[in-house]
Amino acid sequence: MANIRRIVLDVLKPHSPSILEIAKQLADLVGVDGIDISLIEMDQKVENVKITCEGDSIIYEEVEVVIKANGASIHSLDKISVGTSLVEEAVTHQD
Repeated sequence: MANIRRIVLDVLKPHSPSILEIAKQLADLVGVDGIDISLIEMDQKVENVKITCEGDSIIYEEVEVVIKANGASIHSLDKISVGTSLVEEAVTHQD
């Protein structure tokens, strides 16, 4: 079975906990080497964030559990990289 090496998620979360706290929890998961969380939009009650996880063997279900345990919901899985190495998206003429 191929390993998940990168996932990019569109997530809706409450203001608390902070993105710092969620990033720390995700970074502590086995198979995760790094986390990047960017604030996309904020309103009175919630924040829309982009979460990027990288590692050698990410377990998606564990990432999902951490996100849901913090009162957040995954809107979409926007990108995934799987295999023995990371492959960057190729630029085409349509881009």
